[in-house]
Amino acid sequence: MSSTPRMDEPLREKIMTQPDVILDDKELMRALIAANERAMGGNIVDLRGIAMDRLETRLDRLEDTHRSVIAAAYENLAGTNIIHRAILRMLDPVEFECFLRDLGGDVAEILRVDSVRLILESAQNDNDPSVQRMGAVLSVAEVGFIDRYLSDSRSGPGRIVSLRQLSEADARVHGERAAFLRSEACIRLDLGKDRLPGMLVLGAEDPHQFTPQQGTDLLTFFGGVFERAMRRWLS
Repeated sequence: MSSTPRMDEPLREKIMTQPDVILDDKELMRALIAANERAMGGNIVDLRGIAMDRLETRLDRLEDTHRSVIAAAYENLAGTNIIHRAILRMLDPVEFECFLRDLGGDVAEILRVDSVRLILESAQNDNDPSVQRMGAVLSVAEVGFIDRYLSDSRSGPGRIVSLRQLSEADARVHGERAAFLRSEACIRLDLGKDRLPGMLVLGAEDPHQFTPQQGTDLLTFFGGVFERAMRRWLS
């Protein structure tokens, strides 16, 4: 007569009909493997158990990687949609003043930034009546200002897009919003042959919205479309 205690019959029947319930339960499988190792004694090495532990560790790493890839893909898709919406809104106006006003309004809201500023190098200055008429988005700077402003950027020389965090934003660029901004994206603008360069600056109160570690492909694309729109207005 066996001294092994019998399992509760309804539970045994359920396990027999649905064995996947046990196989899919990691904690239950660990308990079964541990019980098997105790039954074999301490002098026996269970290679199968070691292999299963390694496979489980590898599976956990693959699951983490899988989740990271999905999250990155979703974030990239969401970012692409935002840039596309901003570009479509930017192309709507038929007058330059409306273009600039929408840039600081609807386009800034779509991009989820707190400040949008367009810096153009020119012999004129901000006190020129034609510049003041364009609103708060447009600012005129002296020749060479953009290169000097970006000289401390970590993105390196020649980069179209520079992302950086700010301890204190420059009021010459961001105006009255400067005191509240903690990160910015600076996009160099090539406005065509024989024209001085420009710069589009996006400012955010969130210090982590723009950091040097982030990718710049979408903002580079946005800057390319903006350049073409500006050349149309300037011509």
